[in-house]
Amino acid sequence: MTPTPPFPQGPAEASKKDSRPVNRCDHLGSHPFSDTQDGLFRAYLSPAHAATCKQVALWMHEAGMATRTDTAGNLIGRYEGQTPGAPALLIGSHLDSVRNAGRYDGTLGVMLGIEVVAHLAAQGERLPFAIEVIGFGDEEGSRFPASMLTSRAVAGTLDALPLGTVDASGTTLHDVLHQNGLDPARYLEAAYKPEQVVGYLEAHIEQGPVLEAAGLGVGVVTAIAAQYRFKVSIQGVAGHAGTMPMSLRKDALAAAAQAMVAIERIGANGPPDLVATVGQLHVGPGASNVVPGQTTFSLDIRAGTAQVRDQATTQICEALQNIADERGVGLSIELQNDLPATPCNPALTACLAASVTRITGQAAHHLVSGAGHDAMVMAALTPVCMLFLRCHQGISHNPAEAVRHDDAHTAFLVMLDFIRAFATTTAHKPTEFSA
Repeated sequence: MTPTPPFPQGPAEASKKDSRPVNRCDHLGSHPFSDTQDGLFRAYLSPAHAATCKQVALWMHEAGMATRTDTAGNLIGRYEGQTPGAPALLIGSHLDSVRNAGRYDGTLGVMLGIEVVAHLAAQGERLPFAIEVIGFGDEEGSRFPASMLTSRAVAGTLDALPLGTVDASGTTLHDVLHQNGLDPARYLEAAYKPEQVVGYLEAHIEQGPVLEAAGLGVGVVTAIAAQYRFKVSIQGVAGHAGTMPMSLRKDALAAAAQAMVAIERIGANGPPDLVATVGQLHVGPGASNVVPGQTTFSLDIRAGTAQVRDQATTQICEALQNIADERGVGLSIELQNDLPATPCNPALTACLAASVTRITGQAAHHLVSGAGHDAMVMAALTPVCMLFLRCHQGISHNPAEAVRHDDAHTAFLVMLDFIRAFATTTAHKPTEFSA
């Protein structure tokens, strides 16, 4: 048996199959496709995002697609079916990134979609439905404090746009849209009608270690975990570090530290699918000789079911309130995102699993995604399914993020097989795949 090649450290190295989608992700991994010179950061509607969309649109054209940018800033490439104007199978993921990101989170799914269309076009193959490859503009929420704005616009679940929200520079979303030639009043026009689509497929790196531990290159997602994201603020009293007695202090940072220990304890004592994370912390006034008077931190709570997530949330909120009461500090907990658990469509998932078996010769491995994806939003519009790719040590949102070329090639073959199977068995019966 031929040994499998090792994972690369950093940008992927060629192995059995040199994967063009992986190479393209590597190409997009630095300036001008990054807003920072050191490391990758691609923010929604930033100069790097614009440069990325321009390059990806070129690749879409080369693959045989007509391209457009919708009113929310999403890049969309369309490959017509046998009948012009037919409903579309959507293949998508996101082009934005977190700060100091890896190269494959989100972007690889878009590149794989383009590769599938390029193959179909080269064969002159048209399907009973169109294919639209979508590069969503904002999934991470790394510029504005609201994630998945653009997929929510496409799915028609964004009731109102938070135009007054600001980025780190103090620029409002309203102004950023205008700077990029987008009309805020037309943002919600990005929404599709259900009859315009037949399904949604997303390929994504796993962002976890399950597939690697199982020695598998790809897996099929059954559901996406429920998620809450909060902004927690603690208001104490700032004072001189030398003259304020310890017994009289209302130290907001000490209260936040105690709160974080409680959050970690509750998360660790829950079911295996429960996780609770504090990823951001801001301290004011932020001077070495001043007792902190104010802290703000993020709180992310996720679980495979809403019941587990909600129970842990109640426990955490009660624990934080008790800490605030004991220390005599103010507390506010503001919900910023509420993403329900999203089961993938059973019929589409079975179809995708069958494709994995045909391509790999092995039974498909099924797993739950602890990370959120655009697919969980798109499920409100159309039936969804997801394909995971193995990533080294489960590392993501990190420059050490790594994938294998042969895994990406396997994912490409699985996606192609799935699309063809979907065309022969369900293209004319979309109601069988109702969400």
